[in-house]
Amino acid sequence: MRQLLISGQPITKKNSQVISCINGYPLVNQSKAYRAYEKMALKALLAYPEQTIVGPVTVRVHYWLKDRRRPDLTNLLQATADILEKAKVIANDRNIVSWDGSRIMGVSRQNPRAEIMIRPVCQRIERWI
Repeated sequence: MRQLLISGQPITKKNSQVISCINGYPLVNQSKAYRAYEKMALKALLAYPEQTIVGPVTVRVHYWLKDRRRPDLTNLLQATADILEKAKVIANDRNIVSWDGSRIMGVSRQNPRAEIMIRPVCQRIERWI
């Protein structure tokens, strides 16, 4: 089991997009706020030097927000999955087989954060038919 902590206000990736034009073509980029959160999260995850988890995993994330504005939980989970993969904590976010117990816990004005618990799945996963 691996426990990780990302301090700071959790931000969704999907709802934090900016459309810009380059050479007349629209380009979708993440917002400055999301890019700053991702950079800070990657730096925080570097403090955990364990090897990359390659196989299937279950992940539980408890989100503590700085105020009562509630983002969509599924978008928070997707942003966390992408960050875990980018930080090489997990090999591929497709390997997440369960998000059981993940939730928005409430408000922590002084200490917004994402508390992450990752468990490798030891039992055999049946192939989809």
